[in-house]
Amino acid sequence: MAVGVFDLFSVGIGPSSSHTVGPMRAAAVFAGELRDAGVLGSVASLRVDLYGSLAATGRGHGTMTATLLGLEGYHPELILPEEVEARLAAIAETGVLNLAGASGEGVELPYAVEDMILHPLTVLPRHTNGMKFAVSDAEGNIVREATFFSVGGGFIVREGGENAAQQELEESKKELPLPFRTAAELLGRCQSKGLGISDIMFINERASRSEAEIREGLLHIWSVMEACVETSLMREGVLPGGLRVRRRAPDWLERLLKEDKDRNDPKYWQEWVNLIALAVNEENASGGRVVTAPTNGAAGIIPAVLYYALNYAPGMDKASQKNRDDVVVKFLLTAGAVGVLYKEQASISGAEVGCQGEVGSASSMAAAGLAEVMGGTPGQVENAAEIAMEHNLGLTCDPIGGLVQIPCIERNAIAAAKAINAAKMALWGDGTHRVSLDEVIVTMRETGKDMSDKYKETAMGGLAVNVVEC
Repeated sequence: MAVGVFDLFSVGIGPSSSHTVGPMRAAAVFAGELRDAGVLGSVASLRVDLYGSLAATGRGHGTMTATLLGLEGYHPELILPEEVEARLAAIAETGVLNLAGASGEGVELPYAVEDMILHPLTVLPRHTNGMKFAVSDAEGNIVREATFFSVGGGFIVREGGENAAQQELEESKKELPLPFRTAAELLGRCQSKGLGISDIMFINERASRSEAEIREGLLHIWSVMEACVETSLMREGVLPGGLRVRRRAPDWLERLLKEDKDRNDPKYWQEWVNLIALAVNEENASGGRVVTAPTNGAAGIIPAVLYYALNYAPGMDKASQKNRDDVVVKFLLTAGAVGVLYKEQASISGAEVGCQGEVGSASSMAAAGLAEVMGGTPGQVENAAEIAMEHNLGLTCDPIGGLVQIPCIERNAIAAAKAINAAKMALWGDGTHRVSLDEVIVTMRETGKDMSDKYKETAMGGLAVNVVEC
């Protein structure tokens, strides 16, 4: 299928879409294939190899534990936080993995995190986030093996299936009523049909879902974002992983409620935006339930900017619930349309292009969504997305200790403010501008290629080596 809004916004667990969600999804696919092929009964041993960035920062990003859960047959969009804790505790205590066990048809094998084989200095040709699975019978004969790549945002690609997958993608685009790959094509669609960017995306989504399903699905995505914030605001203490990073969101909320008692004083808009972004990413850092938007490392930006749209955009204080729901749907559809451009022309993987592909793309998507719901023309919306990415170009991914905490959590709040400013700047213009969104996306992709691997989610450069972890 062509990339759609529900591919870019999916429910999963933290802390990383490419290092947690993707590996879990790949492992679950492999386990499901073993079950469906009827070969589980002959499996006596398991081997998992992690390569490149997955091996270099896998421990801090929860790659190994997520892979174990996937091998048991759990999918990131379905598993509940309490199930995560229960299964990981059981595996750690017994040293036994129930391969494909989530389906009730599993086979128990002695296997734990320590049994995974790490190759941090070996990068497979397709992508730096590579992983191989192999199961053998009692005589040591390989029963089945597969290689997957986690290419960002929870998306996975199978080795040997790229050509078929690409062909399927191209065929599915032909079935879309209004396909687009570039911003120029998207704007052309808007002009020829007299529609907004969210309208174009909505029409394409209707090729695979009903109007009611699209609306219900997007409102569900927003409800999970809100629940993530509420859960985070009730948690205190420090984040896991050894850096002893203190959760700030609960204290910030207490102070904000004292200073902005009615929660509607416009002078506090940035404090509320900061709070939402921090809360989401603190929850993500603790392995909680979040919405990949379009990645986990950048999960706080879109909910923070959407919160701004619902609470500080003109007229929203008197809007009905239906109108507020309309804003959510329009915002996410527009943000999704811009996300498609990044997936088509560049990357949203920090391990491939640095944090400009995660935080930068999320900021760009959020700016477009805000500009759309504030009445922007397609040209102004495209300009907002361009401004936001232009000022995130070159952003490195250098997490301390391989954890999605420093600088990731604060970076979401900063990028959310950038998105809001980008939308405001675009709306003060007429939509014409010197640098196009397509040019900025291509520049981001080329900058990522030129960027040293030290700054692409390997924890081998930048803050990751210049700051003492303990």
